Amino acid sequence: MTGTTLLDLTPDQLLSTTRAVRKRLDFTRPVPDDTIRECVAMALQAPSGSNIVTMRFVVIRDEAKRRAVGDVYREVYAGYKASPGYPGNPTGDEARDAVQRRVATSADYLGEHMGDAPVLVLACNEGPNRAWAEAGMSNVIPATWSFMLAARARALGTAWTSMHLARERDVAEILGLDYETVAQAVLTPVAYTKGTDFHPARRPAPDEVIQWI
Repeated sequence: MTGTTLLDLTPDQLLSTTRAVRKRLDFTRPVPDDTIRECVAMALQAPSGSNIVTMRFVVIRDEAKRRAVGDVYREVYAGYKASPGYPGNPTGDEARDAVQRRVATSADYLGEHMGDAPVLVLACNEGPNRAWAEAGMSNVIPATWSFMLAARARALGTAWTSMHLARERDVAEILGLDYETVAQAVLTPVAYTKGTDFHPARRPAPDEVIQWI
């Protein structure tokens, strides 16, 4: 049973308002260990192949390690920002560009401040060798989303990122992880949010993505 007060959200509200939080992360407020444990407990209820738990959550509190991982993320992000895929690049569609500029500005902020979060959580999958660890990503991915939903219910913000994987070996070395048996999946900051009023994102209507057969 949780020892943390939960936000008053219906299941649908929780699912639709768990957003990527960047600028509204409160870097000044500590996050208790027990609250992280509660989120991991919920994550472990996610589906796992053959009911075998191979997902691992590396909770990075040490300031030097947080900042070192943040530096890696910043450097990788700088390359992304200079790439054709950067969301802030203009397309000529003024309405879409306005939305994408807001997304880009938010992502830019996290690119500079990932290491400032009070906690970083690195979701990984473990196996007897690298191939097995990578093959089991279908275990850690749903568990990570469950972690983020549990965090949102506890007034915590997260942001799903994976671009650090371009330098996964470097991050493994910083954290003392065995690259050959631990495959990294998702890096997220974890912090209390400035306010808890998040809203659903604009998405296509269901029938635009459903194929009825």
